Amino acid sequence: MAKQKDLPAPEQGLVLTHFLTVRDVHVSSRFYADILGGEVVLAENPGIVKIANGWIIMNPGGGPTPDKPEVVLTAPEPGDPVSSFLNVRVADLAAFYEQATAKGARFLTEPLDRKAELRCYLRDPDGYLVEVGQATGMLHGVFADPSPADGG
Repeated sequence: MAKQKDLPAPEQGLVLTHFLTVRDVHVSSRFYADILGGEVVLAENPGIVKIANGWIIMNPGGGPTPDKPEVVLTAPEPGDPVSSFLNVRVADLAAFYEQATAKGARFLTEPLDRKAELRCYLRDPDGYLVEVGQATGMLHGVFADPSPADGG
C-alpha cells in the first residue's frame, strides 16, 4: 500500500498534479517512471507516478460521471491538435537527453538553443507532447525572440 507522503494527498494546503487519459495505464506508468525517473506509487484505479516534486495521474478514458456530467475523456489520436503539454525542467539537458534516448525515448529533435533556454520535445506512448528544457539565457535576462504570431 502506498504511503501518504508518496501520494498527492497533502496534510494542508494543496499540491498540483497532472492527469492524463491513457490507453494502457501500465505502459504509460512505465514510460514516466523509466524516462523521467519517477516511481509508480499506485498501479491503477488510478495509476499514479511520483516524479520529483509532482505526480502524474493516469486512467483510461470514459464517459460522463456524476461529478463531471457531459465530459468524455479520450487519449489523443495521431494528428490531433495540441492544446497543452507537460513541461519538464532539468538541470542538465544534454545528460537527460542522452540518458532518455538510451532508454528508448524518441525526441522530435535534438535539444535546440532558444536563447532563453535549451529545449526539445518527445511524445509519450499515447502521443502526449512532453517538453524538456533547461534554463540558460533567462537566468541572465536573455529571452527568446518573439514568435511571428506575437508580431516579432
